[in-house]
Amino acid sequence: MNAPVKTTKLIKGATGDFEVIVGMEVHAQVTSNAKLFSGASAAFGGAPNSHVSLVDAAMPGMLPVINEECVRQAIRTGLGLAAQINLVSVFDRKNYFYPDLPQGYQISQYKSPIVGEGVVVVDMPDGETVRVGIERLHLEQDAGKSLHDQHPTMSFVDLNRSGVALMEIVSKPDIRSAEEAKAFVAKLRTIMRYLGTCDGNMEEGSLRADVNVSVRRPGEPLGTRCEIKNVNSLRFIGQAIEVEARRQIEIIEDGGTVVQETRLFDPGRGETRSMRNKEEAHDYRYFPDPDLLPLVFDQAYVDALAAALPELPDAKKARFMADYGLSAYDADVLVAERETAAFYESVVETGGGARRDPKLAANWVINELAGRLNKEGHGIAESPVSAAQLGAVLDLIADGTISGKIAKDLFEIVWSEGGDPKAIVEARGMKQVTDTGAIAAAIDEVIASNPDKAAQAKEKPAMVGWFVGQVMKASGGKANPQTVNALLKSKLGIA
Repeated sequence: MNAPVKTTKLIKGATGDFEVIVGMEVHAQVTSNAKLFSGASAAFGGAPNSHVSLVDAAMPGMLPVINEECVRQAIRTGLGLAAQINLVSVFDRKNYFYPDLPQGYQISQYKSPIVGEGVVVVDMPDGETVRVGIERLHLEQDAGKSLHDQHPTMSFVDLNRSGVALMEIVSKPDIRSAEEAKAFVAKLRTIMRYLGTCDGNMEEGSLRADVNVSVRRPGEPLGTRCEIKNVNSLRFIGQAIEVEARRQIEIIEDGGTVVQETRLFDPGRGETRSMRNKEEAHDYRYFPDPDLLPLVFDQAYVDALAAALPELPDAKKARFMADYGLSAYDADVLVAERETAAFYESVVETGGGARRDPKLAANWVINELAGRLNKEGHGIAESPVSAAQLGAVLDLIADGTISGKIAKDLFEIVWSEGGDPKAIVEARGMKQVTDTGAIAAAIDEVIASNPDKAAQAKEKPAMVGWFVGQVMKASGGKANPQTVNALLKSKLGIA
């Protein structure tokens, strides 16, 4: 909390610098087939009120029954956050009235959550490493959804989400900028996707965040925080923090006092607006749910789950850097999604201990493949080019059959038409020209056509690049670039 303030993190106000303090409450929908306390489907979508059991609708006499899969997923997430797993936890009733909460209370966890303190390590683009403490992770049920646009005079309620299991992950106020906040949520999403505990689809509401923002002058005590509710994209999280921090700074500089309250972010107007006064714990009248016994499991249960965890992003990044010699940036990009990391390894590892050039493979996966997928709006799972096909393209580059330029043309053909890259090269005559006699003849022709430039090149060796381009053009891009460059320097008398 009281670590030295970096000047790059400060926001300039009219009367001096301010520091923004951010804490996050991330609500992640648990990946499970059924809801937290009923057997109703937890699938996204469906006709309104088609995924509702008598428990979800709070019919009289209906009692909740805990879904063990949701418990397992919460423990696995806690392990992925390097957090303390509490062997005894308690479900509480959080009392408040809202039309889409049929019970009149939410079953949550208050004083005794299933997961305690942990940490998320966030690597920023500038090379800085930020450690964000996790205060707790608790299980709770989601509410339904009010629909206000279905009728001119009435609101409807869809209870499909009512009772869906959520993990609320509460961070410590360790975040000092909008960029850190976005990176933290992105890292949290990556960890949960690796674990398979939350799909992280913010557009479907599977992951959303309440953002607590306060400002202070450097070295002063913490300021009054305001909570911005239900922010559902990384971009909006960043915008909401910047807008709210600026609002609070203006209030303080005008001599006013920031009021603790809950606010909403309006991305259309680029502003936050008041929603309600911030509730405190006593306002909810928490008490242990009498229908649910304390949740108890032993350390052996936790250890078994820990032993079955997949390799997580930080460990995979370290391995990619150590085993493949990748830069921190390239490794970060590749491990951001579990499927991308697996695709990359399938390209690199050819079996039997042999492997392709790891750095060349990284360049192709990150730049050519991912760039094209982003342009087309596809994920790696939908790639028309398989890992085997991309590996075959890299093999053709490595053995000199094709040049890098031809490889890009070949990639486009495989993307659009499919097929075996090697067979395509054979059938379409795409092999690069390595015959020095043919290349020398092309060079002689280019030099003979441009005697003035040939003379200038002897004084300005950098001009050899122009000649390389002309020879490559004359060969239809098939000439071996290294051979062209070497022969040109020899014929032009350039050392």
